[in-house]
Amino acid sequence: MTPVPEILNFVGGTRLEGRSAFTNVSPTDGTSLATVHEAGPEVVNTAVSVARGALEGPWGRTTVTERARLLRRVADRIEERFEEFVEAESGDTGKPLSLVRRLDVTRAIANFRSFADTVSAIGLESFLTEMAGGRQALNYAVPKPLGVVAVVVPWNLPLLLLTWKVAPALACGNTLVVKPSEETPTSATLLAEVVSEAGLPNGVYNVVHGHGPDSTGEYLTTHPGIDGVTFTGESSTGSTIMRAVAPHVHPVSFELGGKNAAVVFSDANITDTVEGLTRSIFTNTGQVCLCTERVYIERSIFDEVTAGLAERGRQLRPGRPADAETTMGPLISTEHRDKVLSYYSLAEQEGAEVLLGGGIPDLGEELAGGAWIEPTLWAGLKHGARASTEEVFGPVASLVPFDTEEEAVHLANDSEYGLAAAVWTQNLERAHRVAQQMRVGMAWVNTWFLRDLRSPFGGMGLSGVGREGGAHSLRFYTEPTNVCVQL
Repeated sequence: MTPVPEILNFVGGTRLEGRSAFTNVSPTDGTSLATVHEAGPEVVNTAVSVARGALEGPWGRTTVTERARLLRRVADRIEERFEEFVEAESGDTGKPLSLVRRLDVTRAIANFRSFADTVSAIGLESFLTEMAGGRQALNYAVPKPLGVVAVVVPWNLPLLLLTWKVAPALACGNTLVVKPSEETPTSATLLAEVVSEAGLPNGVYNVVHGHGPDSTGEYLTTHPGIDGVTFTGESSTGSTIMRAVAPHVHPVSFELGGKNAAVVFSDANITDTVEGLTRSIFTNTGQVCLCTERVYIERSIFDEVTAGLAERGRQLRPGRPADAETTMGPLISTEHRDKVLSYYSLAEQEGAEVLLGGGIPDLGEELAGGAWIEPTLWAGLKHGARASTEEVFGPVASLVPFDTEEEAVHLANDSEYGLAAAVWTQNLERAHRVAQQMRVGMAWVNTWFLRDLRSPFGGMGLSGVGREGGAHSLRFYTEPTNVCVQL
């Protein structure tokens, strides 16, 4: 038997044991991947302390040019260890290797390079103030690091979302204490090695492992020594963190859940639309905050689009990540599968017609211990049903016909969430008109998950607080000091 490796906390350049340990389990077949050391209050205290020391040390005096150089070096080093990151990410999540190579690791590299470019190009805000008697004053704002930032990331896109936060935070001169999900500890720890290899000082990037409530996550987010929290995950967890930081009035940046809608008009290109919807519903087994869970289809093409989606769903092939024919991985855990299955059952109780899936696939004894689930499509759910309003976070969507543009806009916007939407039409005027009416942070037209890393990313309502991306991220990770000089 091959020994199960240990994953330790990484603090100040040193690996530290935890107060206890837990097992990281493969969602593919249920086998043990690693023993993970859970950080108690002492390790969290140490991590925050060394991060503060690094902030007040040489790292706090680095120039923008030097930080950008180091970010590019981190990107280069990830590229050099590309397949190690692919194996780490696929092992923890069960994703097909092809998806991890195409999306997760490639985007991690792009995140570091993009923010190195952004921080190098952005200038200082300045104003020349005219006063009585012809005198003037010069005002300019100097950005300073926010400080010691707690970075809490989820399990669905562990490396992508981690680097999406780490890269701009480091670009602005902050120091970090990262808590990855207990389900996906490996890539955050591997990134710690890369950050060290790239030449960043010890204490700038620290990793503490563990669970959330009454554990590592709570110790970190309630710690008085942190200066801000950035979090991606469930809306309920975001509310808990917001309450935790309220006594210290720490700033937060939250990217939370979604119940995203797509609106398909009768003039849409059916082939492109079905292809796009297949991606937006089933990518990463539906475990992407941007995935579509509600599809509103103009009645005249409802049957055609529905049949096309069902056929594409039947073509998905679950299996081991390394198998070339695999196009769909498992859910992250059997516990999460229980949640998704509860919504499958609820939808049928609420009157849904199951057009596709609805259960657990039989993949044989070898994969029986994995968190496998069938891609699923529903029709006939009433507006306001729980299954059509609550986030499932699985490979499922409710398909609903509509008759007018006004009705479609109303249905899409009638949600407590407001993260993303997609509009499918070849009418240019309608595309702009409807996309601008969507009460979301991001609206795509005839595409999905097409990202310019300089553009704002975030949601409204239960979907989050603030925006990330390009200069928007830099604003969160800095505190400006305005200098006024009377001339």
